[in-house]
Amino acid sequence: MAHRPVEFEDFLPIMAEKLGEEGLMQELCNGFRLLMDPRRKLITFESLKRNAALLGLQGLGDDELRGMILEGDVDGDGALNEMEFCVLMVRLSPELMEEPRRWLDDAFQQVFAGGFTS
Repeated sequence: MAHRPVEFEDFLPIMAEKLGEEGLMQELCNGFRLLMDPRRKLITFESLKRNAALLGLQGLGDDELRGMILEGDVDGDGALNEMEFCVLMVRLSPELMEEPRRWLDDAFQQVFAGGFTS
């Protein structure tokens, strides 16, 4: 089952510039909370499908939504935790990845150290 890459307008570099590292991480955490299953505290296929319109993805089929989950699912549990989601969003932002990474590294270190909570 091949899936085509999801095309979207990349707003992360603009958000990063306007919000700074801490603000961007907070917005990514807010996005995670919007998409997650409130009981499991994970983004599941079902919660992504239910909330796809929030991302402008209402036209995507089930295979494409499953592909998005698989793309970011590092631990293999079939869902995205907050860190997997944040990493996936940054990976899907080629322009952001071309910028100097110092602020991003600092922000992720804060997340790993428990600086941001959901």
